[in-house]
Amino acid sequence: MERVIRRPLKRKMEKLDNYHIIRQAWREFDDRHEIKGIFDVSAHVSTNSVYKVSFYNRQPVFAKLSDYGKFEHFKEDHVIINNLANNLEIPYETFLAQSLEKRNDLYIYRYYSQDHCAWVVFYNPIKVKNKLPRRLEDRHVKKMGRELARFHKACYNISAQLPIASKSVVTDIHQLTKTIREQKFCATQAQKDLILKQCDVFLNNADHYNYMTEIEIIPVFVDWNIGNFSVTPEGKFYSRWDYDWFRMSSRVMDFYFFSRVCSDIGDRTVFSYVVDTLMEERFITFLKEYHKIYPLTEPEVRLIEECYRFFILNYVIKDGPYFFQESYSRKLQKEAYEVYLPRIESNFQAEKLLRALKL
Repeated sequence: MERVIRRPLKRKMEKLDNYHIIRQAWREFDDRHEIKGIFDVSAHVSTNSVYKVSFYNRQPVFAKLSDYGKFEHFKEDHVIINNLANNLEIPYETFLAQSLEKRNDLYIYRYYSQDHCAWVVFYNPIKVKNKLPRRLEDRHVKKMGRELARFHKACYNISAQLPIASKSVVTDIHQLTKTIREQKFCATQAQKDLILKQCDVFLNNADHYNYMTEIEIIPVFVDWNIGNFSVTPEGKFYSRWDYDWFRMSSRVMDFYFFSRVCSDIGDRTVFSYVVDTLMEERFITFLKEYHKIYPLTEPEVRLIEECYRFFILNYVIKDGPYFFQESYSRKLQKEAYEVYLPRIESNFQAEKLLRALKL
């Protein structure tokens, strides 16, 4: 009789594995405190996972688990974020959740298995106050413009104290073009041609406006969906806990998501990333209020278009399949090729914004 050898099934990266990874991460961090429970509190839009970890004899913490990108970039971003959290000036000194440190260093657990790797960082809980309404009133729009300007000023004031980032918008776009030219990117030839053309436009305009040499570089969070931060009853920033798209870049990188927050349509369950919200009168109102507190330059206003282009190329096309859940990724990439990228030049008018700001 022929002998049948049953091989163990390959273990998939499921929720149970995530719980196991978090337990291993905590055991390495501080095995004195036994975990009581781990609760999934993820938004289930991205592939990153967030868990609340409770204990028998200490206060709970939150764990963020990520398994895409490079560990070095994940570590670099969170080291910068933690420095930012610890050094922001009043009134933003407690705005960001602080990561847990061990022996004076930020603690990041690096998990390996035969076919997978992941990284875990722990955060202390952060207090939450009010969420913005799904559709902002005019007074909210104006308040957000002023508040973001003040927050950006605070970030600029300590930017020289932060560790230097190894990646930039330019290096990210070069990486995308390299991936396509080395035939490592899954898309039709027409889609690849469109991406390469848009990358060239971005790089040429970034060079024209001296993005890397004359534009102020500060910490930016890019994704300002209203579910990512809370405000005081007076509308001032109170707390923020989502750092998935954090980077060091121009302050105008934050504007696209605020145009969506300010949009007349309001917050949407089924979302798209069209450029049109940057042209709405409500965003122009936001921009005017911002400009009163932290004046913009003409090159910065023109770079709003390029930051939107970068967002689509980098976060939707390059990283979308690794960051978004599959159903979101497919939808957004299809729209990127058919709608977002082809309509940038026709639907974004920098002159309209410049006239509004009298620049």
